[in-house]
Amino acid sequence: MITPERIMAWAIPGFFILIGIELLVAKLRRRDVYYSNDAINSLGLGTISQIVGVFTKLFAIGIYGWCATHLARWQLPADSVWVWISGLLLYDFLYYWLHRMGHEVNVLWAAHVVHHQSESYNLTTALRQTGSGFLLGWLFYLPMALLGYPTEVFAVVALIDLLYQFWVHTEVIGRLGWFDRVFCSPSNHRAHHAVNDRYLDRNYGGILIIWDRMFGSFVEENDEDPPVFGTRAPLQSWNPLWANVEVYWAMLKDSWHARSWLDKLRVWIKPPGWRPADVAARFPKAEFDITHARYNPTLSFPLKLYTLASFGVLLLIGVHFLGAAPKLPLQQAVPYALYLVYSLWAIGLLMEGRRIGIWLELLRTGGTAAGVWLSGSWFGGMPLDPRVKLALVALFGIGAIAVLVLAGYARRHPGSAHAALS
Repeated sequence: MITPERIMAWAIPGFFILIGIELLVAKLRRRDVYYSNDAINSLGLGTISQIVGVFTKLFAIGIYGWCATHLARWQLPADSVWVWISGLLLYDFLYYWLHRMGHEVNVLWAAHVVHHQSESYNLTTALRQTGSGFLLGWLFYLPMALLGYPTEVFAVVALIDLLYQFWVHTEVIGRLGWFDRVFCSPSNHRAHHAVNDRYLDRNYGGILIIWDRMFGSFVEENDEDPPVFGTRAPLQSWNPLWANVEVYWAMLKDSWHARSWLDKLRVWIKPPGWRPADVAARFPKAEFDITHARYNPTLSFPLKLYTLASFGVLLLIGVHFLGAAPKLPLQQAVPYALYLVYSLWAIGLLMEGRRIGIWLELLRTGGTAAGVWLSGSWFGGMPLDPRVKLALVALFGIGAIAVLVLAGYARRHPGSAHAALS
């Protein structure tokens, strides 16, 4: 039987193969499409999204299943081809409206903004996903439940719709002629991610772009006005936790400072960027400058190499977590998840050149080595083969030594690229 888990297991290796191909093509064309810090940040946010999904996917699926069982007047057959095809079309239509409202309602933008924060546009951007979208996103798909589409159909077509959108996040594929007029394509989606006035809040379609043509939100990419990527309130950080809460925090502050009770509510439901007049006057923000410099703190080659290697190890651990967590009791899965989130947070601060990043990373690597050595097990009480135990202790022990060496280098070279670590 086709399940979302099986589809994702097939897809993940394909993601990284395609990322490698895109990187190679960009290099051959001498285009700067990838920045290591940005790619790590995007993949780290995708990892956090998957971690959150382990604990919340039953939330949306559970609500959908209950509604389909108790509120639908009939049940559509899960073994019918037309149910699957119509289910995919209906899901894509509902996704269009969720996506559109995610750009037009501030509280929904607070979740969706994570996907738009990158100032690069490549296949890692596709994997840059929110950790809070589960809170309200399920509301938009209830019509499918009320029409009787089985839960398994909903789960699979949702994943198909999401996976389709992976390949459109690239600059190395140009216009595709007739395809661009019917489907969401790289050209169409580049315009969606742009902050230029011409492109702002357009092209919401997931698989089909015809929804945008029908409802007046379509714009064509223009070579004379190339897309500039990011958001109009640049994140300026590699901290994945801040990336997930920045807009929520801004709304909370504006709502708190607003004098009118109606304005306190409007902050949450008005379009992104709207602020109560009294709050904007007392706490002004700088106007958006599309020519602002890309956020790209300079790191020395050793530090860049360390962050890439550490993140590569974390990705492997993340894959292990996703496979193991569903089988673990909650009291074991939660600490494992928190360890991964902490690790991604520490690496983010390290890439920003912040001194606390060194100490957090030293605590992570040294603590992991000590914990494995003393317990002889991994998270969840999983006993380790002695050879695996030794390899993990050596790996994280070497990591701790490398962090100390980097910190010492920064102290000895105060003018170096990572002097901020000292």
